[in-house]
Amino acid sequence: MSSTDDASLDSAFMALADPVRRLIIARLSRGPATVNELAEPFAITKQAVSKHIQVLEQAQLVTRTRDAQRRPVHLNPARLEALTAWIDQYRLVREGQFRSLDAVLRSSTAPAVSIPKESS
Repeated sequence: MSSTDDASLDSAFMALADPVRRLIIARLSRGPATVNELAEPFAITKQAVSKHIQVLEQAQLVTRTRDAQRRPVHLNPARLEALTAWIDQYRLVREGQFRSLDAVLRSSTAPAVSIPKESS
């Protein structure tokens, strides 16, 4: 992985480390929204929400478009897919290790067949 990829991952995960930004991402998963719409559930100023959106934009997790006077914010699904792919490569390795461990445990705990002794 290149240093550019590392920096890109760092900025995305740092952006997602904040609970307000995660809630914004969750809201945007249902569709685009304006800053006013995104600010509604929070007890913070619209300016603070705008700053959170800027951080998400810099991390390429969201984009903005212009629709007359509106500037809706959109989720960037390609960026989220890239993060998921990065996580999945490690998850799949770990799952394979757990499956191997499960197989070993199943074989070592298989019931032993007892052979009855003959009485004399």
